[in-house]
Amino acid sequence: MQAACNGACAVVAPVPWFRIVLGEPIVDRRTKRREATRQEIVEAAWGLARENGLAGVSLRDLGKRVGMQAPSLYSYFPSKAAIYDAMFSEGTRAFVGRLRTLDVPRDPKRRLLSSARAFAQFCVEDPVRYQLLFQRTIPHFEPSAENYAAAITTLDLGRDVLASAGITDVASVDLWTALLTGIVDQQLSNDPGGQRWTRLLPDAVDMFLAHSRRGRR
Repeated sequence: MQAACNGACAVVAPVPWFRIVLGEPIVDRRTKRREATRQEIVEAAWGLARENGLAGVSLRDLGKRVGMQAPSLYSYFPSKAAIYDAMFSEGTRAFVGRLRTLDVPRDPKRRLLSSARAFAQFCVEDPVRYQLLFQRTIPHFEPSAENYAAAITTLDLGRDVLASAGITDVASVDLWTALLTGIVDQQLSNDPGGQRWTRLLPDAVDMFLAHSRRGRR
């Protein structure tokens, strides 16, 4: 006998057997395993890049490191460039996260110096990541539109810091980025692990502010 519904019975879908037996859909489990493998490949690619340089990442070595044949990597990434793109995405997210947790002083000079030091520290602590994000080390590699848009976010955050100090013109923004990357390049090229150039950041900020203020007179 069918129970009365008072005119409106709710339709209740049966619980899939695989949720009862396994606790979660098979599709979800496969997706999680696939994502875990993709992440393992990306981490292995970072390891090879730090050992052999970004351009020295080969699919053969990468396959050996994750325990599969090189052609099997294409089941997870359509190309070697896609692996670099995943690395680029990971590095960009790390940089945005670093900037968003940055303590921002109220004083404009201290604010710029704090931002400059955060950028320099992020770069020198992982030179390979710096090369991938801020240089053109890999011939013909271009990040995907989605990941490039995320990278632009970091530039926007830098512009916000400059704007809070009253600096908004394009030339000054270009000068600021050239100044910071120049110091980082010198540090990584000529004194890796040291502070010969990064210790000059306070002087560089003073020079930059003095130049910008003269331009606004």
